Amino acid sequence: MTDAYPAVTPELAARRKELAPEINDAFEGFSRAVFAEGALSKKTKQLVAVAVAHVTQCPYCITGHTKLARRHGASDEEVMEAIWVAAEMRAGGAYAHSTLALHTLADEPPDRDG
Repeated sequence: MTDAYPAVTPELAARRKELAPEINDAFEGFSRAVFAEGALSKKTKQLVAVAVAHVTQCPYCITGHTKLARRHGASDEEVMEAIWVAAEMRAGGAYAHSTLALHTLADEPPDRDG
């Protein structure tokens, strides 16, 4: 991690748990349940997480889930393709919502004075 994103040390993880133990334990349990083998494989779930991490711009998630995707058998190509899917979906939001601007432009006459 860079200076802007310091490493999560065991001491910081312990402090986080100390400050809110029940919530911390609930989150960790939720995370284990979400990423357990199910209808989606662990590999697929990690690839989804890599993609979402890029959309949410979480450097910790990008690093952690990329490592976990690899540990669950994802290839470099699969990881990169998941990232491209995320990039398309993020860009697609702007593309799809351009409809709102087009409706507004159609309803709003141009201001010829300004």
